[in-house]
Amino acid sequence: MKLALTETKYLKDSISIISELVNEATFKVTKNGLELLAMDPANVAMVNFKLLSSSFSIFEIDKDTEISINLVNLKQVLKRARATDVLYLEISEDNRLKVEFKGGTVRTFYLPIIDIEEKEQEVPELNFDATVKMQSSLISETIEDVDIVAESVSLLAEKGALVVEAEGDLSKAHIEIKEDEETSIVLKGDKKVKAKYSVEYLKKMMNASKLSERVTLEFSNDYPLKMEFVEVDKLSLAFILAPRVDTD
Repeated sequence: MKLALTETKYLKDSISIISELVNEATFKVTKNGLELLAMDPANVAMVNFKLLSSSFSIFEIDKDTEISINLVNLKQVLKRARATDVLYLEISEDNRLKVEFKGGTVRTFYLPIIDIEEKEQEVPELNFDATVKMQSSLISETIEDVDIVAESVSLLAEKGALVVEAEGDLSKAHIEIKEDEETSIVLKGDKKVKAKYSVEYLKKMMNASKLSERVTLEFSNDYPLKMEFVEVDKLSLAFILAPRVDTD
């Protein structure tokens, strides 16, 4: 296996975001690219990451390969990448992940490949009643706004608008995002759709706005949320977040 990535930010930023949710994970390297599918330890959020082979300047593999790694350690190494570096990934002779940065200097790091006891993850089949496509910076700012009010946020999709609400003991936030040239809202049967989610998780997921200017949100009433960021021919980073259900 030998991979070379000129635009190191795609892996560097993605791992930085994913490591906020998942500590250890298994990469699958296939002819299609580098893939990661994992649940956070609390089983609240799933991460589905794909860095396509077309984003690499060199992508050579003899066979499909799985690499289990500590993402926090990988994040620390990738933080050392300079913007002008080319990133090389290989498996060393002693079965470690060799991470090499080539620029003005050649810097090489070796990370242990670990054993992870985890069941095979699969992306669940979900049917959504609301699909919202918008500028990722807009929803990111909105989540930052409601964070000062409460720990959970309600998303309400209705004809012509996405309403984001949060309510604390004394404070309340109400933000209405109108449908326009930049924001599209599609509802099944034109019915209103509402669900509540953790602000803490949403903030971690919204960090992916640095990867793509656009985001797609899909949800139904009291149902998981799918949030997906795509950079065409480069990568996709999607999250599935369990809803917060009031028990009172």
